[in-house]
Amino acid sequence: MTQVLGVDIGGTKIRFGVVTTTGEVLADWTVPTQIPLYPYLEQHVKHAISDHPGIQAIGIGTRGMVEPGSGKIVFEMQLEGWEGTPVKEWLEGATGLPVAVNNDANVAALAEAILGAGQGARNVVAVTVGTGLGGGLIFDGKIMDGKHGGGGEIGHMLLYPHGIPCGCGRRGCAEQYVSGSAIHRLIQEYQVVHEDGSFVTPREVFPLALQGHKQAQQVRARYVQDLALTISSLQAILDMDVVVVGGGVIDSAEAWWSQLLEELEPLLLKPLTLKRAQFGNEAGMLGAAMLVRDAAAHREKGSLA
Repeated sequence: MTQVLGVDIGGTKIRFGVVTTTGEVLADWTVPTQIPLYPYLEQHVKHAISDHPGIQAIGIGTRGMVEPGSGKIVFEMQLEGWEGTPVKEWLEGATGLPVAVNNDANVAALAEAILGAGQGARNVVAVTVGTGLGGGLIFDGKIMDGKHGGGGEIGHMLLYPHGIPCGCGRRGCAEQYVSGSAIHRLIQEYQVVHEDGSFVTPREVFPLALQGHKQAQQVRARYVQDLALTISSLQAILDMDVVVVGGGVIDSAEAWWSQLLEELEPLLLKPLTLKRAQFGNEAGMLGAAMLVRDAAAHREKGSLA
């Protein structure tokens, strides 16, 4: 039973999991994120290896953009000092174990492709609708990183040229129309309010639409239309087998899933399977573990030879 350590680094917390290469979680714990991050991470990784000596490799999913192969953080604005850190090099030197590092959205997609809703499919695209819009492209079981680590940046496909300004500096990116932030903007645009005049939250708006609230239904219609456009554009380029939709918005899927399927159908160029994500907050940790499943198995096999 080959064991690996999966680490999911977020802005406020870091989740660790001792996981088998078949996806069984043997141990799982969370610590708050602290700055400076690298020495803190190394300390906790070493403790994990000490407590679980069967660990054969370390997989890390993190905020920011990661240079393919080198495991260096090449872009990250919110974790102070994290950008520029050669995580793979330093952690391999500190532990003597194989290390792989990738973007958190990519590893979450890998978890769904290998262990979750996309299991058994050859080519899987994950679309993650949270505060922003993320995703990952998993083809033949491998993450499509792109040359600079920017593969799978679904949120920055141009959906409406010359549209709403995006934080990336361009206008009309999909993230500005399909995300929690976008839903919040639509709630204000359509004046979806409580009896006291306060705006409803993005979590509240879709259940209200299901109950027949007219303004909430208008928000739902706009969101579903733009998500369908995004998925159909992805299919035109990638011709994937499965799209897995996840993120915080999936909690309210009962209120909009059937409308999404209806909106998407006439836009599809070929048949496409659409599934809801199987994993929630544990997707990052599980996907990080799956990053190193092959390296761990190879290392353990070598040690037994």
